[in-house]
Formats: sequence, C-alpha cells, structure tokens
Amino acid sequence: MFDLSGKKFLVTGSGSSNGIGFASAKALQALGATVYLTSLSERVLKRGLEISAPASCANLTKPLAVKQLILGVIQTLGSLDGVVNNAGMTSVLDTSEGEFASIDDTTIEKWQKSFARNVESAFLVTKEAIPHIRKSKAGRIVMMSSVSGPLLAIRNDVAYPSTKAALVGLVRSLAIDEAQNGITVNAVAPGWVASESQSESEAIHSKATPIGRAGTPDEMAAAVAWLCTNEASYITGQMLVLDGGNSLPEQRYLPN
Repeated sequence: MFDLSGKKFLVTGSGSSNGIGFASAKALQALGATVYLTSLSERVLKRGLEISAPASCANLTKPLAVKQLILGVIQTLGSLDGVVNNAGMTSVLDTSEGEFASIDDTTIEKWQKSFARNVESAFLVTKEAIPHIRKSKAGRIVMMSSVSGPLLAIRNDVAYPSTKAALVGLVRSLAIDEAQNGITVNAVAPGWVASESQSESEAIHSKATPIGRAGTPDEMAAAVAWLCTNEASYITGQMLVLDGGNSLPEQRYLPN
C-alpha cells in the first residue's frame, strides 16, 4: 500500500527548507519515487543535495525556460509520471512590493504578475510535461491551491485568492480531458501553514482554527503524496481542503 517505487515526479517551488514543495518531494521519495526539484532560487540546489535528488533553477513564468526545464527533466529521469505544481506566492528573489492589496491598490501590473506567478507557471509546466505524463498511463498532477479564493477571502487581498480559484478551474478542466489518458488531476487547498513564509499575523489567526494551530508542511505533503498513489486513482478533479476546520465555523473567537 502507498508504494511509488519506479515513479518519477517533478516538484516545483521546492527551494524552501521548510516549505510544502520540499516536504512533498521528501514524502514522494519516502514512498519510493524519484523526484526532480525546481525553483527560481538557487537554494533548490542545496535541497537537492540534501535528499540526493536532481535539481535546477527555472523561471516558470517564461515559456522557453519551462520548455528547457522539462527537456532537462526527461534527459535526467528518462520519463515522467507526474508533476506537483507547488510554485507560487512571492518569490524570495522578488524584492518589489507584495501582491496582497485591495482592488484600489492593485495595479494591472501587480494583477498580471500574480497570475503569472501562481497560474501561468502551473499552466506552462503542465502543458510541457503532460505529453510525457500521458505515456505513464497512470499519471498524476497535483496543483497547490488554497482555501483563500475557492472557499474564503481575506480583507484587502484580491489578486492572490483569484489566482488560487483559477487553479481549481484548471484542475477540473484538465481532469475531464485527461481521464481518458489515465491521468488524475487534483488540487490541495491548505489553510494556515507554519512554513517559512508564514507571517506573524497568520500565526496568530491559526490559533482560532478548531484544531487550534497552523498545519505543517509535512501534513500538506502527506496529502500531496497520497493523491499521487495508486490508492487515489479514482479521485480526480477535486480540491482537498487541509485547514484544521478553519472553513467550518460561523462564529469566530479565540478561546480564553
């Protein structure tokens, strides 16, 4: 049960040592899979060394860079059984102002940049990888969405939730088209996660979840890895919510 021996996966956005991407790569590897790591930042090379996995840097918002990445993955691994599209959020290399803002403060440039980072990157990687994944006859594609957008909203934040909702639309469209090729396509929707990028405010809000804490990257990664297994072969086009019950209560308060 839960054996990925012989399977090969590309995991994007896997540069952070305490992020969902790297945790997902380790979870897949623990089940016997071979993984290839990529991120915009060169720190992904260190992550690769830590788990003896091939890794390379790539700007996933650039079509040519993505094409070269997938060619490199196939040259290195020989084939590809799936992709975990985890890349997104604000890059550690981006020193410009953040993407979180109200509609009044969201310029068209900021809006487009957010969609490029969070949606177009997943589209481009999937588009280049899917001809190879189809050969697997049991391929897996997992998108990293969020409860922000598909289920919930945050004040003064219009671009990021919009991109995460768009990813779910992409998941459902691909799931219908690729079922005939044996590929399942699903999304994972984390709530508050105690990763490297979690802010002080997010850590405080996470205490108001029914479970009373933020999730961990490993908990998110466990769901990602499971969706890639044979046991999840009848699940496609779905969004798996991992938020400690945060999207359930109507009454919000912090217990004494």
